[in-house]
Amino acid sequence: MTKRLTRLAVMTLAVALPAFEAASAQDVTLRAVSAFPTGSTFQLPFKKFIDEVNAAGDGSVTITYVGGPEAIPSLEVANAVSSGVVDIAVVPTSFYTAELPGAAMIKLATTTMPEQRENGCFELLDTLHQDGMNTKYLGRTGDHVKFHLYLNKKIEEPDLSGLNLRVAATYQALFGELGANMVNTPPGDVYSALERGTVDGYGWPSIGIFDLGWDAHTSYRVDPGFYIVDVNFLANLDTWNNLTDEQKALLNGKMIDIETGEQENAQLVEKELARQEAAGIEAITFDGEAGDLWEKTAQDAAIAEIAEADPQAVESLRGCLIPGEQWD
Repeated sequence: MTKRLTRLAVMTLAVALPAFEAASAQDVTLRAVSAFPTGSTFQLPFKKFIDEVNAAGDGSVTITYVGGPEAIPSLEVANAVSSGVVDIAVVPTSFYTAELPGAAMIKLATTTMPEQRENGCFELLDTLHQDGMNTKYLGRTGDHVKFHLYLNKKIEEPDLSGLNLRVAATYQALFGELGANMVNTPPGDVYSALERGTVDGYGWPSIGIFDLGWDAHTSYRVDPGFYIVDVNFLANLDTWNNLTDEQKALLNGKMIDIETGEQENAQLVEKELARQEAAGIEAITFDGEAGDLWEKTAQDAAIAEIAEADPQAVESLRGCLIPGEQWD
């Protein structure tokens, strides 16, 4: 961990000012980083958040965007915000399950973020992040966007035996349970892995594959989707505690505005799936018993994995994330 923090600290020297730079006793400049490439689908709401805070803050809060993975590698972003190397970050839970395994429960949510703010789930998630990772949980985007398995080989049933699949923490347990050979590679290396044939497919949300060029080596998408996308907005807790009530209210208000806009994601997904079809990507649809097996395995594999690392998070979060769900 010490070496990792040292590496992060050295990298940040190249991207400028000390974190949480104060322009006056009250005005603050916060440095922000994204785990996603600048301009990509999942980075754009973060950009909007930054722009709106800066416009409304009138100098009391200024967010300086440091960059994406070129500034701090994606898998080190969560550690950077936790340790205070940066003040604010946008990052999926799959990039910090080692630090906070219980946060992976978010992907199982059937409630939206606005609903979680009403039913008490937001407070539980905030406490989890504060206690376990020294971060303030501002909120998240990704409602109405699910993950899918994308392939260049056709399958007829939920049996992934013999397939070499690029995995991330989000769906590693699911793919492994169904027999896949799992390949760990950073997102930036997936294109070349597909091109060389070292992987037969990958998991990714219903939107975003065109950003990365992966569509060029993708022939099939497996339906139905599973889990939800969680793109989490985190602030360093020490930085957060040093803000005034007015500055906190500004950040919270703009976060809620961003979350409200996520209602449009259903239409974005519809357009993206049509674009995939036009690009020649064929849907493989599991229905009936095959569909039930696919969805049940996704849920059971995730719960078993999370419960092994943090059973308390499963018990405390499942009721508000998945109200009415029956668990084996």
